[in-house]
Amino acid sequence: MASQREIFDVSGPLHLLNSFDWRNTFHRRSVAACLVQGVYVLEKDRQRGSSGHEHETHASPWWERFHFQLNHVLVDDSDLSFFGAIYELKYAHPFFYQSSPLPPRYVIAFRGTISRSLTRSEDMRLNLKCVFDNLEQSPRFRTAFEAISKAVANVGAQSVWLAGHSLGASIAMLAGRNMAKSRSQLETYLFNPPFISVPLEKVIPNQTLKHGVRIAGSLVTAGIATAMKGRNKGPEEDPFVVLSEWMPNMFVNPADPICAEYIGYFQHRDKMDRMGVGKIERVATKYSIGSLVSGAIGRDSEPVHLLPTAYLTVNLSSSEDFKQAHGIHQWWQPHFQWQSKLYKFK
Repeated sequence: MASQREIFDVSGPLHLLNSFDWRNTFHRRSVAACLVQGVYVLEKDRQRGSSGHEHETHASPWWERFHFQLNHVLVDDSDLSFFGAIYELKYAHPFFYQSSPLPPRYVIAFRGTISRSLTRSEDMRLNLKCVFDNLEQSPRFRTAFEAISKAVANVGAQSVWLAGHSLGASIAMLAGRNMAKSRSQLETYLFNPPFISVPLEKVIPNQTLKHGVRIAGSLVTAGIATAMKGRNKGPEEDPFVVLSEWMPNMFVNPADPICAEYIGYFQHRDKMDRMGVGKIERVATKYSIGSLVSGAIGRDSEPVHLLPTAYLTVNLSSSEDFKQAHGIHQWWQPHFQWQSKLYKFK
């Protein structure tokens, strides 16, 4: 949600050029991050042209070096900015299609907020929509979801990837959730996705106190959710269970307050299981207090930032400042220390 560091470096991850392997999870992540960076640079190129400066493209190396071509640019009707791109794989050796996992035919990527004046206003307005869980009503999301639906109808869910950074990760997450509800599970890469809650990971350094606060929050949330569920009439399919088979790849930095809370969110579920109160947490993990209040007044109460399952990767390397902790560039660097774990809703 915060501004992306302005990087016009056109090199990308040069260390992958001679040794790229679609079966390598780090390589796949690096490609997804570079394609998101390509969207940032496309929009910055557009803004430089709109400002009367010489229009020189810096964007194409971010996808061409991985044998992608730019199929289509996604434009926000509100401010005419480039907020996403559809990349199409030009070719792949037949060997790749005989192995697993397969390379994507299309990657649909979304940028986050850019602080330049031409996009700042609309980007910040959409950040507020994320906070209030109504991003789905925005023209930008509707344009994105229409493009994703067409791509999936054309080549199948197994051949389409989603990727996004910050605000763009919120768009990719919401779109991936909606597709998963229709039993179309897309491979998804969420870089520094916003967690709409108090960032306990950052504001409470004491681990014991932080754990106590989380337990209290779970008990309150589960209690309210159980009471409200008792008022509903008739059985309903639990959307959290439906979504549990979708396993998006999520990338967070503990020094980034925008996304760091995902670390505590998933780790807390494991701790509650070890304490023998996993049943309580299985109820609480589906809801936020805000979503329960919304449900009580008759609005859609499903918090879109809460996920049943995710493959969480944490960057454990130190960050110099917020820009580095929140930046997309960290996710293709080879020298950082990573910790990854699959968290699956049971």
